[in-house]
Amino acid sequence: MATQHSRSAARLMMTPAVVLLLGWMLVPLILTLYFSFKKYLPLRGDSLERGLDWVGFENYVRFISSSSFWPSVQTTLIIVGGVLLITVVLGIFLALLLDQPFWGQGVVRILVIAPFFVMPTVSALVWKNMFMDPINGILAHLWRFFGAEPISWLSDASLQSLILIVSWQWLPFATLILLTAVQSLDSEQLEAAEMDGASPVARFGFIVLPHLSRAITIVILIQTIFLLSIFAEIFVTTGGAFGTRTLTYLIFQRVIDSQNIGLGSAGGVYAIILANIVAIFLMRIVGKNLDR
Repeated sequence: MATQHSRSAARLMMTPAVVLLLGWMLVPLILTLYFSFKKYLPLRGDSLERGLDWVGFENYVRFISSSSFWPSVQTTLIIVGGVLLITVVLGIFLALLLDQPFWGQGVVRILVIAPFFVMPTVSALVWKNMFMDPINGILAHLWRFFGAEPISWLSDASLQSLILIVSWQWLPFATLILLTAVQSLDSEQLEAAEMDGASPVARFGFIVLPHLSRAITIVILIQTIFLLSIFAEIFVTTGGAFGTRTLTYLIFQRVIDSQNIGLGSAGGVYAIILANIVAIFLMRIVGKNLDR
């Protein structure tokens, strides 16, 4: 049993890390809120030394009334939904496949998980130049081999290509979490169901899938948090063109390209609100599954 002295010592040792983490999160948030109510255009002479003009909610109104706002939110949700659908479905399939004994199982598992450790920028560049280039890409040569006209993936099917690239990066994560859940399944349940005459589809639907429900919700929650802020893949591949501009990329354009710090900060607040809405919704789903 921990004594009062040991608990106090533990709190004391944790305090620096907690203060650092709070500062790491709160300082950018406070500055974002501050600038969102100010007119801050550095290229037009605005500076912190001279003081910034208070504009109230003008930046918020301008950002949400922009013709690019709702399309960017829609694009963000489409990418998140598409990536989640692909990674969860293929993750379950790969987890079941990798759980079967076969020669070279360890090597195959490492190869499947390897893409998760590739930097998003490097991964996007590889897909852009090596696979999806309409002239020298592998897919272009494959199309010509079968007598078809190569596709300009990043312009003609930009959103689908982006979903494919991001799914390739996150599929190993989903597979690893789901594989761990599959390995924790009691094999006696499957053996008993098989002896009772249950088909493989029935065993999967009534035993395996319910057992994976918690792992699936965790995968969805964690991936959604990161996918809402996707940026590097868009910057490297399409630059926000061809209908791939997400809310995060729209904020980047407002801040960097337009040099409107106040407007971009207001967009950042909207992004925080969107992320919290999605997180609360997913946490309710996770909570229901964990209570079962």
